[in-house]
Amino acid sequence: MAAAPAQHFPPRTPGPARLVVLVSGSGTNLQALIDAVADPAYGAGIIAVGADRDGIAGLERAGKAGLPTFVHRVKDFRDRADWDRALTASVAEYQPDLVVTAGFMKILGPEFVAAFAGRIVNTHPALLPSFPGAHGVTDALAYGVRVTGCTVHLVDSGVDTGPIIAQGVVEVTDADHADGGEALHERIKTVERKLLVDVVGRLAREGHRIEDRKVWIPA
Repeated sequence: MAAAPAQHFPPRTPGPARLVVLVSGSGTNLQALIDAVADPAYGAGIIAVGADRDGIAGLERAGKAGLPTFVHRVKDFRDRADWDRALTASVAEYQPDLVVTAGFMKILGPEFVAAFAGRIVNTHPALLPSFPGAHGVTDALAYGVRVTGCTVHLVDSGVDTGPIIAQGVVEVTDADHADGGEALHERIKTVERKLLVDVVGRLAREGHRIEDRKVWIPA
């Protein structure tokens, strides 16, 4: 079978890349991006923040930064397809160059993934393709791994199956089994925030291409 043709996503010119960030909770990854985009050299700006629930700290962080926000709760729609359609339309209004799911705890539907294919950046608290899904930290601990970490990847139609952009490694200690992985998860989040900021900035400034499941960013 012939390989799929490479997809090219050049950096936005002129001006900074436009980011829409999706959140579901505390918004610590969002805050890391808010701090990063304050530097003009970073090459990106956040133009809106979306959420799947209201009353969360992530929306408060967006409000303090003066960013437009929107909320689409799944329970307010007839079904997931309608929710996905509404989320797609709201994000599309901002014409983003990249969509960043920063702790967004809902699986994006086919319409959304198709609309922003190759431009949706996600993080996962494990070294994919190992331990996908919602319990990456505890699944890794239960398996007995000695190292784990985080992955920044592009979103496709699967669950944590998209092309990997970058990964960070975190050591697992014996003490991590005693607290159910809470301390381990916090160490992973620290690495994750730094990695996400680095990757999004590079994608914004340099662009990227996807070829045979590999994401290439110009040096």
